[in-house]
Parts: sequence; C-alpha cells; structure tokens
Amino acid sequence: MRVLDLFAGCGGLSLGFQKAGFEVVGAFEYWDPAIKIYKNNFSHPVFKTDLYKVTDYAIFSDLEPDMLIGGPPCQDFSSAGKRDENNGRGDLTISYAKIIYNVCPRWFLMENVERILKTQKLIEAKKIFKEAGYGLTETVLDASFCGVPQARKRFIMIGCLGERDGFMDYYLSENQSKKPMSIYEYLGDKLGIEYYYRHPRSYARRGVFSIYEPSPTIRGVNRPIPKGYEKHAGDPVDDLSKVRPLTTQERSYIQTFPENFVWLGNKTDVEQIIGNAVPVNLVEYVGMCIKQYISDKKEQRVQMLRKQELEFV
Repeated sequence: MRVLDLFAGCGGLSLGFQKAGFEVVGAFEYWDPAIKIYKNNFSHPVFKTDLYKVTDYAIFSDLEPDMLIGGPPCQDFSSAGKRDENNGRGDLTISYAKIIYNVCPRWFLMENVERILKTQKLIEAKKIFKEAGYGLTETVLDASFCGVPQARKRFIMIGCLGERDGFMDYYLSENQSKKPMSIYEYLGDKLGIEYYYRHPRSYARRGVFSIYEPSPTIRGVNRPIPKGYEKHAGDPVDDLSKVRPLTTQERSYIQTFPENFVWLGNKTDVEQIIGNAVPVNLVEYVGMCIKQYISDKKEQRVQMLRKQELEFV
C-alpha cells in the first residue's frame, strides 16, 4: 500500500508505517529543522509545503497514494499550549480534512492529542470526512499498551471509503498488551540509571521517575534539576545525587526511534522535534492493526466466494 505522510515532522508516522510493512512514497513538511532530519533518515522525497495554503491537490494525487497519514500540529489543542483552537494551527486540521476530501485515497489516518475530542475543529473535520464517504474509527490509545515505554495518550482516527463507522474498533482494542510497558522492559539497563528527572509543569507534581514504570509524556523541553529542588512526596527515591534528566538521545529512545536514527540541528530544535513526534512503535501498532483488518476482510471475501461456488455446483 502506497502511503503519503502529511505534516511529517521528523518522520515518526513514516517510520512506524514502514516498520509495519507499508511503502511510504513521499512526505510533506514546512519546518526546515524537521525537514533536515527527515531527509537524512529516509530515501523517499520530502517536499517543503505549507499545507494551509494548498489549492492544487495534484501534488498529492500524482503520487498515487492508497493512504494519507498525518498529524496536524496540535499546539492549539494541547494541554501544554493555550488551548485555543482558533489560534491558527487548529485550522490545519481542517486543511488536512480538505486534502483528504479532494485526493480521496482509499484510507487515511489522523493522529493528535486527546484534547482534540473537545474541539469544534474535529466536528468540522469529521463532517468533511463523512461527506467524502469515509467510515471512521476513532479512539484514544495509551502508547504504553502499544509497545512504547511511555504513558502518552494520542487520538487516532482511521478512515476507509465505504466502511461502517467503528470498523477498526475491535483490532485497536484487542491487540493491546495487558499491562503498560516500563522503560526497563524496553531498554533494560541501557540508560545506566534507575531514576531520572523530568521537569514538571508544576511543582505540585513529582519530577523524579523510575525506569521500572512507563515514562511520562516526552515533551518538547528538557531541563536539568533546578538548584534547591525539593523532593516531592511522589518521587520514588530520597537521594537525588545520582538523579539526572534523560539525554536528547535517550528521549528519542523513549519515543521508540532506533539508535541509528540521525538527529541533526541545534539542541533546542531537536528536543522540540522529539517531543512533538508520535512514538514510532505506537504507529507501527496501528499499522499492524490495519494490515490485520485488511487480511481478515480478504479472507472473508475468499470464503464467501467459495461458498457461492459450492452453492452453484
């Protein structure tokens, strides 16, 4: 299946779908630091494009995609942002829906933060998808139950032309693990530490975490332990002398990017790009669910044809 990645970022979606066995044939991104990283890690082309201003949809349809995938920028929906869906970037969700409508691939996938469920933009986008004839599956996945050592929740919408709504619900639910994945289960002793610091948004929250639990959400900032940090009641260790923040590379591992993934650019940009990325293994999980659904549908058709042949004889 030929896949195009819109709002590609550094390529978390692309890499996840490649791992699931899909053919990613191109990507679109507007931010130069992300494009630089993408180009250095993928062989297919990435096009610098402002998707908010697209009027010629041939740039997508000429690549003959079977599926469009994308995560429109979520800062206007995110709990880490101003939560103003009319701040500008929320409109890119509508732009994405219009691209889907005009290109009309067999499949599409849209991912975003959980808070998009509370926005008018999602209602508008769904209306566009339904007018185009898509059946929709919507869910919120906790990445730690989908092969990622991180308790990161992401909204996932999958569309397929002519399908009923909820057509993928069973697969996305049934294939999840029974318990969340810890950092230790994923990386073992690779970090060389048992406890690490992750800067809290508020000091009412803890800042120290154990590798024997899932990581909290990897964010776009990575700060050292401030002088005078007072131990929080929830911190799992008393002695903070050996506690440190994760390195940039280690944060990419928690996002399930491979060791050989090349991160180029200044530290601030790379940290933000890693924090904005969707975990690779979460995307692979979704891709494998889609493949299983397609395989089951094909098998059902084969069995139906065999039954019809027997009845004819």
